[in-house]
Amino acid sequence: MNPVTRCSGVLAALVACLAVAACGSSSSDSDTGTSVGAVPETQTLTGKTGGSLKVIASSDVDYIDPGAAYYQFTFMISYATQRPLYSFGPDDAVDAVPDLATKAADVSSDGKTVTVEIKPNVKFSPPVDRAATSADVKYAIERGFKSTVANGYAGAYFGDLTGAKAFQDGKANNITGIETPTDTKIVFNLDRGTGGVLAGALALPLSAPVPKEYAAKFDAKNPSTYGVNQVSTGPYMIEADANGKLTGYEPGKMIKLVRNPNWDRATDYRKAYLDTINVEEGNDDTTVASRQILQGNAQINGDFGPPPPVLKQIVSSTPDQLALTPSGGIRYVSLNTSMAPFDNLNVRKAVLAAFDREAMRATRGGPLLGPIGNHFIPPGIGGFDEAGGLNGTGVDFLKYPKGNLTLAKEYMKKGGFPTGMYTGSEKLLMVGTSGGAAQKSAELAAAQFEKLGFKPKLRLVTQDAMYTKFCNTPKADVIICPNVGWLKDFSDPQTMLDPTFNGKNIVPVNNSNWPLLDNEAINSAMDKAELVVGTSARNKAWADIDRQITAQAPAIPWIWDDSPNIRSTDVAGVINKFNGNWDLSFTSLK
Repeated sequence: MNPVTRCSGVLAALVACLAVAACGSSSSDSDTGTSVGAVPETQTLTGKTGGSLKVIASSDVDYIDPGAAYYQFTFMISYATQRPLYSFGPDDAVDAVPDLATKAADVSSDGKTVTVEIKPNVKFSPPVDRAATSADVKYAIERGFKSTVANGYAGAYFGDLTGAKAFQDGKANNITGIETPTDTKIVFNLDRGTGGVLAGALALPLSAPVPKEYAAKFDAKNPSTYGVNQVSTGPYMIEADANGKLTGYEPGKMIKLVRNPNWDRATDYRKAYLDTINVEEGNDDTTVASRQILQGNAQINGDFGPPPPVLKQIVSSTPDQLALTPSGGIRYVSLNTSMAPFDNLNVRKAVLAAFDREAMRATRGGPLLGPIGNHFIPPGIGGFDEAGGLNGTGVDFLKYPKGNLTLAKEYMKKGGFPTGMYTGSEKLLMVGTSGGAAQKSAELAAAQFEKLGFKPKLRLVTQDAMYTKFCNTPKADVIICPNVGWLKDFSDPQTMLDPTFNGKNIVPVNNSNWPLLDNEAINSAMDKAELVVGTSARNKAWADIDRQITAQAPAIPWIWDDSPNIRSTDVAGVINKFNGNWDLSFTSLK
């Protein structure tokens, strides 16, 4: 990733223009040079200790289990309650810092060995009440390969560990490539030289320690129930009873974080100013929820941004309550390439050609929230420029942001439909998110398919259900997912393309390859690119793959997204630039 630690230039300029139009005055601070809503390069990380913060959310986390969590909102919780080997401080979206680890990982010259030293006195919350060891990290990563946990990225980033496949297939009782010579040292041995990628992935929640003697009985169930019995190593824990059973979690309703009594401030870079954090879920009307935050006390947004009319009002009236954050991500409409009619490449190209991506972007706030996407590596990530940058990869079916129906019909004819219109009578299952801007995006997307004669059957559900029950589950046979999006896992272009378009990463549960793309040439190119070392070489290799994926038209990229975050006036909010939302471990009350 390009180390941009403030609002992207495109976004900042657009916000400035809007503010000038609304207020008739300059939108920039003459002393700092920053634009309205832009997160400063260096945030104020000091704050007042104490108090309770309310996080307003529209839906639930994807998985409460940190070993399965793979959703931006869930990471917001996970990084406050768990301590992976590495994590990202608020101001750096590129370089992770040691968390449970004592220093940077040591990667061997051949990339086949990664060694990490860990801190000796980081304790689990009750009822475990002991120091975490290297064996706990080993078990945490191993459980990510268990079908009862079904981590969504273990295969992509940890799949080259010696013995990982045997363990996943039930032929071994542990991953032999993970060694724990001492309680404070862990060694990862790989069959291929992908140690640099594995080292980057150690900043994901999967590397947070899990005590086997406590968790194994929960992991033996299918699905695992460890999530609702979890223990923490971070400054906060989800409120639980004396046996570890969560009392502070009601799916779809609330999550309550309290201080972890075993957390030692001396071992952690986090500040943890707040005493309690109450996540209030189920706020479907994001207009009402946004106004509640803006007009209330001690509140921030969780899994949603303010809808376009509210966002414009904030920019013109209360810009100090807004934090616009480059997400390093993209939103797209995925097409199920394994099922008719989208197993036909020319039909997919036709859909992309017809799609009005400019109108889709308007459902989220228009140019204010980022440029229209036309490939899958976003701005600020290595490989973006090499793949074509804002101009795109050169394919004609993504040349027209407002769509080109004439071109679309030509592709339909090539796909076997002589009139240029789809003639099938079946209804295509399309699962989108209910409420707010996401629902408007889904409804508009449905209309785009109808232009070519398709008959989408739009089903609207909560955002967590859209992912976990439908789009992340191949057997659900969803044909179109209009509300999916992807953020980087760490600062490398592989994280934008490998989990999402590599056929080897299609899994039955918690699947992130939503188009179910399984293209032999692309899979092979990824296998080779995973071994490439050096920033320039990796950027080029993954940019080439980005072009290959775009040519296959597995999804409709429609915005390279920036995240609008809002807070009450009495909240000293701190953004985590890696995750693109509020950092609960640094945010405080004024």
